[in-house]
Amino acid sequence: MSSAAADGHPPVERTLALEGPRPDVPALCARLRELCRAGPGRPVTCDARAAAEPPTLATVDALARMALTAKRHGAPFTVTGAAPRLQALLHLVGLGELLRQPEQREPPRRVQEGVQPDDPPL
Repeated sequence: MSSAAADGHPPVERTLALEGPRPDVPALCARLRELCRAGPGRPVTCDARAAAEPPTLATVDALARMALTAKRHGAPFTVTGAAPRLQALLHLVGLGELLRQPEQREPPRRVQEGVQPDDPPL
């Protein structure tokens, strides 16, 4: 299911790459802020395939700071390509929700209720 952005254009996927054992957190967060300002509310994905293995706390710190930056700008933030050990570490520190894909919901359906003249009031 594809949804259009508020401006009528399809949503643009914005992806940042997380690389190495010591990610440059200030640079990643600055780039994330730029992306959020360019398209407020649009989802941002962090590709963690090139993150250090085994995962380090520096990696977890970078992901947590990026998630907070995205949240401050109203952008959904998810992590993709995380190795099983990084996934386990994110769950351990309470950041497992970053691994979920943003929900794509169907529009609410109208409920049609009818009242019969002989129905008792509630």
